[in-house]
Amino acid sequence: MTAENFIAKLINLMDTEAEINLSTKLADVEDWDSLSMVSFFSYCNSTLGKKILPEQIKSAQTVEDLYKLAGGAL
Repeated sequence: MTAENFIAKLINLMDTEAEINLSTKLADVEDWDSLSMVSFFSYCNSTLGKKILPEQIKSAQTVEDLYKLAGGAL
């Protein structure tokens, strides 16, 4: 998965119109909330087949951190 595809999916999961990129701090995105975290968790575990823990999502600071959790490589 490319970073661009991941960002598009994340924007969809968060249901946001915010401009984000890999260096965007999650704390700066108003729509990054508990529902977004659950949606991301579900997406990774069921769609991507990545077994991640909720604690890993909570500790993510940037969009790039989420991308790496989802299996993306830079």
